[in-house]
Amino acid sequence: MNRDNVNEDLSKSLLPEGEREALPVAAGGGKMVSYGPWRLQEDNDHGPEWRQQEDGRFILTFQRLFFAMCRLDSFPMAELGERLRNKRNPALLHQVLLQTVLHPLCKKYPPSVKYRRIFLSELIKKHEMEGAEPLDELYDALGEVLRSEDSLMCYKNYFLKIIVQLSGENITLAENVAIISEGTTGLVTWEAALYFAEWAMENPEVFNCRTILELGSGIGLAGIAICKTCNPKRYIFSDCHPNVLKQLRKNIIRNNLLIDSDTWNSKESEIETKSNSGSEEIQSSKVTIFRLDWGEITQELISEIQSDIIMATDIIYDPEVVICLVSVLKKLLVATTDGKRKTSSVVYLGSTIRNPETYHQFKMELDKVGIEHHKMKGPSTEVFPYNKCTKIELLKLCYGT
Repeated sequence: MNRDNVNEDLSKSLLPEGEREALPVAAGGGKMVSYGPWRLQEDNDHGPEWRQQEDGRFILTFQRLFFAMCRLDSFPMAELGERLRNKRNPALLHQVLLQTVLHPLCKKYPPSVKYRRIFLSELIKKHEMEGAEPLDELYDALGEVLRSEDSLMCYKNYFLKIIVQLSGENITLAENVAIISEGTTGLVTWEAALYFAEWAMENPEVFNCRTILELGSGIGLAGIAICKTCNPKRYIFSDCHPNVLKQLRKNIIRNNLLIDSDTWNSKESEIETKSNSGSEEIQSSKVTIFRLDWGEITQELISEIQSDIIMATDIIYDPEVVICLVSVLKKLLVATTDGKRKTSSVVYLGSTIRNPETYHQFKMELDKVGIEHHKMKGPSTEVFPYNKCTKIELLKLCYGT
């Protein structure tokens, strides 16, 4: 089958823009999860057009999980085998290949070599088990991956719109293949950042035309998502680890957000982003990167930043930094301007609760210094693939009156 014809067929099966089916999610904890309405049933066949649209959704599942490098046990492989057996769409596996390993995005920003090798090996296993017709592209792709060299870095792509074909509305991040590397955990994306970004995309008015300071930005997922969809007046990324800051800067530029060439200082540069409303009008925001050590935050620096909103994700994981973090939050919330105390800032935190005792300790320390904390409702729309069984909590903090 001609690849151009396959792409043309897929383009006809785009999901309606307003459709928001529940997306498949990665099983980071090893649990299998729902994949949405993909299961085939004989009495649900509504004709060729319906089958084509359902195949489009099914391929979208593979596409989004693949580019986010989700665990293979989160892919609907059993459903793929069933679809190959009933042979309603002989080109299905080829279409999956075209939208994953053979897609131009994979050529430019590929997942890790190991991940692609395991993914293709699983497809080949499923293909051979079902006795399907030979597919040369499948073995050619594996051969090419086997000839590739492993790297410490890989790319993950997170899509901001739920459509069948990739539209460019995505976030591309270079990440480390190891969870802990170079003495830090900041070179990978953590689940709370994805969760918080989903919430921000549902509530763009919170960040619209505001000055935002992010603590512990890591490699930038949450901040880049907010800059692309929420039209902040100014966004300040911050971290303290030099290698994290280097990778953060590269990721910001990679996602078409311009920053000043002199990194990690208070200089700013104009960037252009599109608002979340879908309007073609170009919005202007300012993006800055700060090298920010929590133990060195001064009143002068706080006055210079003048943030309306402070936010952070997955920074409450070590009991040794809880007291320091709370002290920083108090300084930021109770800033002084021209000798007058200012308490109008607000803090939003997204936290994966890995250690309930550490999280409880954090809340107790907040109470001691008079910082109120309120649990917020999480996002209702699933945009990014991650383990939704993970316990993640959103908090809104403000200084008590």
